[in-house]
Amino acid sequence: MLKSLSRALPLALLTVLLASCGGGGSGGGTAPVSGGSNPGGSGGSGSAPPPTAAQAARMLTQASFGPTSGDISALSASSYSAWLEAQFTKPQKLHRSYMDSISATLASGQSLSQNNFFESFWQQAVTGDDQLRQRVTFALSQIFVVSFQDSTVANFPRGVASYYDMLGANAFGNFRDLLQAVSLHPMMGIYLTSLHNQKESGSRIPDQNYAREVMQLCTIGLYQLNLDGSVKLANGKPVETYNNDDISGLSKVFTGWSWAGADKSDTRFFGGNPDPDRDWKPMQSYPKYHSTSAKSFLGVTIAAQGSADPEASLKVAMDTLYNHPNVGPFIGKQLIQRLVTSNPSPQYVARVAAAFNNNGQNVRGDMKAVIRAILLDTEARDDSSLSSATTGKLREPVIRLANWMRAFNASSTSTRFLMGNLDDPLSALGQTPMRSSSVFNFYRPGYVPPNTSIAAAGLVSPEMQITGETTVVGYLNFMRDVIPNGTGSSRDVKPDYTAELALAATPEQLVDRVNLLLMASQMSSTLRSQILAAVNSVTIPSGTGTNVDTARKNRVSLAVFLTMASPEYLAQK
Repeated sequence: MLKSLSRALPLALLTVLLASCGGGGSGGGTAPVSGGSNPGGSGGSGSAPPPTAAQAARMLTQASFGPTSGDISALSASSYSAWLEAQFTKPQKLHRSYMDSISATLASGQSLSQNNFFESFWQQAVTGDDQLRQRVTFALSQIFVVSFQDSTVANFPRGVASYYDMLGANAFGNFRDLLQAVSLHPMMGIYLTSLHNQKESGSRIPDQNYAREVMQLCTIGLYQLNLDGSVKLANGKPVETYNNDDISGLSKVFTGWSWAGADKSDTRFFGGNPDPDRDWKPMQSYPKYHSTSAKSFLGVTIAAQGSADPEASLKVAMDTLYNHPNVGPFIGKQLIQRLVTSNPSPQYVARVAAAFNNNGQNVRGDMKAVIRAILLDTEARDDSSLSSATTGKLREPVIRLANWMRAFNASSTSTRFLMGNLDDPLSALGQTPMRSSSVFNFYRPGYVPPNTSIAAAGLVSPEMQITGETTVVGYLNFMRDVIPNGTGSSRDVKPDYTAELALAATPEQLVDRVNLLLMASQMSSTLRSQILAAVNSVTIPSGTGTNVDTARKNRVSLAVFLTMASPEYLAQK
């Protein structure tokens, strides 16, 4: 039954899926969470009651790689604020340590590969108890982008692992430290060509790549913003944040930085005599190659230096970018989009930006304060917002697969989570962590799918930029195979449906459990009835034996697959 039904589903569901994605986008499912009072921005603190199971699942959907039954129960017995504070204290596990452990087992002539990083990524995303750090780090990796698709970056898989570690280490710290750590990481130096960037000489000018992108993508954006993220206008036109002169002046700051090592010789600057840990140690300064001329950008000028001082130049640049009024709304809105909703209200953005500007103790850039503001805001927690067509976001493919693994306690036979490249949109997910096609991430935060009701409503749906006929069919075919059989090399990663199989004879309870784990109990009555009808169509024979076990497994697989194939699931609310 499952095989024959699932073969037909991609064609049967393609039209409705595309119609939903194209026409509803971030609107998605229509049914509000049932039960429970609104905890509001207090996150269940004070006199507010603890969250219901559905409310807890929704919070975990936003703040982790997906809820588990145990996590829902624990949060339901606590409060949102307490959960966040506990997550802030969880220790970080380094991906680089995993890479080093694998490297030690390799035979002579073998080397680490991208797949080793993917293994570590899925291990932590699925099994890590520091789920908030895991989820925020993934969001940061889509703002501060480096990618294995760069042929040079691809030569340093341990370096990429350490770059991801660096984002995680700073996820709960201060944005100023995060910005400098990104700027000095050798993988960013390779990716945006600031590594062994030389001062101007004759017809040569400093490389401007990182100077441009650190402004455009990582800090202040293209246009001056109000606190609520709206664009400032002058004579009816957006006011640009920087121009070519600013890029030119800032590019001089990023001269004279190259590989870390025991000396600052010309050979080391250009990549010779490599330090064995140069792929993860921050870039060091080489004064010989640093520009000493005046550096003017964003309204400040670093005076000409009698002797090159790369560290002093960098400090001024980092402080200037960090203190720019755009950073709070620019970064805050993108993190809201990655975690909660594609179209936050201006008021929501302003509240998050205000938390960035001042954490309540006159500290700017406190990432914990920003995360609290995002996840405890009334627009993130209020059940009544679920009925709004502008609430929510399209779940990107990596998040969907992680949701499934966590919801159903997936484990790895090898213990390594042997997951490889998932780029193929027709046979896999069309998305692999740390493999975006460009510095602009897998999709842009302001992407508007053309000729859709989303566009007509003046909304954005970033994840729709990697969504289309091919990816919809590919996702359905991929999950149709993965849900009953597992995934990874030689089916290394398999789900544990023990709890669901125990409910197979009571379809209502089975569907309600799947609904809670995957959709925070937001499934509409129509979808629930459709899935129940499909599950009930699989008859469980009387007695015991293989046929009975197969029927139970088919019921569970159908319930999970039809849920994950539905437009209501694809739109996270």
